[in-house]
Amino acid sequence: MAGRGRAWRSGAVGLCLLLVPLTGCGGGQPSAGTATTEVQQVLDRRAAAVLGHDEQAYGETGTRGPYANLRAVPFAQWSYRVTAVHRDGAGATADAQLRYRIQGYDKAPVTTDRTLTLDRTADGRWYVSRDRPAGKTGQQLWDQGTVRAVRGARSLVLGVGQSEAALRGYARLADTAVPEVTEVWGTDWSRRVVLLVPGSLTGMAGLLGAPASNYRGIAAVTTGEAGGSGQAPADRVILNPEAYAVLAPVGKQVVLTHETTHVATRAHTTSATPLWLSEGYADWIGYLGTGRTPTEAAPELARAVGAGNAPADLPADQDFGFTDDPTKLAEAYEGGWLACRMIAAHWGEAKLGAFYRAVGAHKERKGAVEDALKTELGTTLPDFTARWHDYLTAQLGD
Repeated sequence: MAGRGRAWRSGAVGLCLLLVPLTGCGGGQPSAGTATTEVQQVLDRRAAAVLGHDEQAYGETGTRGPYANLRAVPFAQWSYRVTAVHRDGAGATADAQLRYRIQGYDKAPVTTDRTLTLDRTADGRWYVSRDRPAGKTGQQLWDQGTVRAVRGARSLVLGVGQSEAALRGYARLADTAVPEVTEVWGTDWSRRVVLLVPGSLTGMAGLLGAPASNYRGIAAVTTGEAGGSGQAPADRVILNPEAYAVLAPVGKQVVLTHETTHVATRAHTTSATPLWLSEGYADWIGYLGTGRTPTEAAPELARAVGAGNAPADLPADQDFGFTDDPTKLAEAYEGGWLACRMIAAHWGEAKLGAFYRAVGAHKERKGAVEDALKTELGTTLPDFTARWHDYLTAQLGD
């Protein structure tokens, strides 16, 4: 019956139940179910300590190291769900899902898999001796060191190995980007952005769970920017401090405005959205007001056009892959930017936004661009592609 426990008749059985959490009946090892319950209870207390900013209570559940790293982050939610416990002699390893949400920024929690190593105290209590990402799961910023947090007017910047002055500089750029994006895209997004600034390229790759070579020369990425579920739970702009540092001031602002555009458009960026549109639109907003000419903003395509090698087709998704050919990647971004620039020039900025939303609203990738071109721009894909080819030739030619 719901809300009622089993009525045990035997006093001996009742005594056994009381002793199970420490020793198990008959003096043997606790059952797998019992161990899972015990570990879940420890992690529940650990989570409550994080939310309650109680370092002492946190330390009573295990190692205090992680607490010092994450205590500056303003969490609104932090919880674990144990999915498995693997016994190893007196100790154990637990698989768990960590769910957390940042106050004022995340509409839904981030979910990430963790592996926890546990040992027992002399009196039989479990305690956490290590908490790390599971398998090939990406790191969290606090896995890399002590997090410093800086709040902007419209941003939260979290950094490891960064000075407060540097983080405030990032916050100023983000605070500039948010209204720039809102002015064009509209107000149907949170109008806030979270930036993660690791200490190095290696740190960036660790957050993304990928080799550092994939992001060398990439100044920033936004998690969840494409192929999403149509929701916008908890996007993060992750900076590569090494590549970002070499940019000129205008370039730094363009990058952050570009990434902020991904955050704003996230709910309308789905698996139906081609990368030439999502990346091109972000670049288009990023370059607005900079005074950059097409040749300055698209130097690789300008060289291709000058050599008589103007592309005949819009960039494919695979052209945006991080490979050993940076020229091909640059041409893909530039081609997408020029496509969006052309739509804004010929059909208007409002139509560009409507086209973006219409593509993302399609149930599948097949036919998404074609249907949106017809309904929003009154054209066909072959005609649009031919116009784009002529446009980039005219804009980038001598």
